[in-house]
Amino acid sequence: MRLPGTRYQEPGWEQVRKLLGHASLVAFRQCELAHLLEPARHAGMLDWYTDVVAHALRGAGGSLRGIAAGNSYGDSVGDLAFALLCELQAQPAYFAAFAAAVAAEHAKAGPFWQHAAGDALLRKKVNDMYATLRDKVDADNYVAATGQPCTPNRIYTYRMLDMAYAAIAQVFAGWPATAQQVAAILGREPEGLPIEVRQLRSIGQCKAAWVINWSATLERFGGAPGPLHTKSKRFASLRNSPEKIAAMLAEIGGYEELSGNRDGDGWRHDSEDAAAWLEDLDRVANEVHESGADDRILPPPGEDEADNEEVSGAPGYDALPGRAAAMATLDSLALPVRLAVCLKLLGPADDSYPDDWLDGETGELPTLQRLAQRGGMSVPTLRKRRNAALDLLFGTNDGKSDGKNGGARPIGEDDEP
Repeated sequence: MRLPGTRYQEPGWEQVRKLLGHASLVAFRQCELAHLLEPARHAGMLDWYTDVVAHALRGAGGSLRGIAAGNSYGDSVGDLAFALLCELQAQPAYFAAFAAAVAAEHAKAGPFWQHAAGDALLRKKVNDMYATLRDKVDADNYVAATGQPCTPNRIYTYRMLDMAYAAIAQVFAGWPATAQQVAAILGREPEGLPIEVRQLRSIGQCKAAWVINWSATLERFGGAPGPLHTKSKRFASLRNSPEKIAAMLAEIGGYEELSGNRDGDGWRHDSEDAAAWLEDLDRVANEVHESGADDRILPPPGEDEADNEEVSGAPGYDALPGRAAAMATLDSLALPVRLAVCLKLLGPADDSYPDDWLDGETGELPTLQRLAQRGGMSVPTLRKRRNAALDLLFGTNDGKSDGKNGGARPIGEDDEP
């Protein structure tokens, strides 16, 4: 799965997880794990753990696992593992949670790491630590890349939907042996090969209703409840929000299509051309060096005839008087009137609106009726004041504009509810 800013959501994560788990076991064999039971030692243990695991990762960097592709952006498994280890040092709360999990297990079973199955149990707790950390890192990078809010739980939801699409695509690919499950997913009994089976080529073409139906009927065909229909409350609200599922599926599909263009034949051809150009550049540079010729690209200082020419400065962008007057007019208005003007000109939803302007229930500007209540006036009075402000903004002096002159305010305000 590809999303803006994410690096740990592709199949290469499994190798990253295994590399970190192995390096962690190597480190923990060199220390007294009982120190994790003492919160006062956590900071020192984290510093020691980071140094030892970093040394182990550097040693494994040249192994087959270390040099394997970790994602489609060119990061190797070793690079991703080392970067995540550095994130652990920067976010010690995840190491503290790991230590708490070790302490809880110790309270039940004593020094479990000394038992026969101790390594497996310890490795599972390490895996849990890095699994939660990777979602936090990817969520933060998603926010940095898009400017949109994101949480580790949302990343987890994206991943669940990607997994659901893969399962649905596998069911569709199994037609006609999976005809009954295909019918359950589509919500109808198909006559012959359903057209949806042939059309589904990417996650962006997967419908929210299919995901919900797949999850609802998975227990009948697979023996386990689907992720939207388990006893867990994690996705309980999502199964009743098909529009949210559709938007998330479309986002995953859209970015995978955008970022996947490097995999096409056209991009590979461009890559070959670029490599050939670099080889030619290197060959020419070597020939010049061997011949002793001057390898200067730019002319020596003082020999460029254009040096004496005056260079025009960047164009000036003076503040527009009309805009300044408009902003002064808006600032002088009461807030309900100002919001009514914005409601008319920009609509109820616009990215420029501050959060304190928005209605907490709708996430948009309040309606004209609510703005009138907030300002302690009637709706006709608010509409009249809004129209007067619009007349000032658009340079009209009469109370009504016929809409014929270019500077007039928009007509039809008095008909607005």
